[in-house]
Amino acid sequence: MTRPPAKPPKPAEDRAARLAAALRENLKRRKAQARAREAEADAESDAAPPKVAPPRPMG
Repeated sequence: MTRPPAKPPKPAEDRAARLAAALRENLKRRKAQARAREAEADAESDAAPPKVAPPRPMG
């Protein structure tokens, strides 16, 4: 016996799958951007000398 062809997904299921995929890609992109920003900030903080307030005059 042969099986009937697979039914195409319902429009609502298809939309939900597309949205889920888009959300996953968006999350990956946002995480990559955050990692890049953090790495850039770390590199800048390592390269720049620490900021120290000038000494206050006494009395």
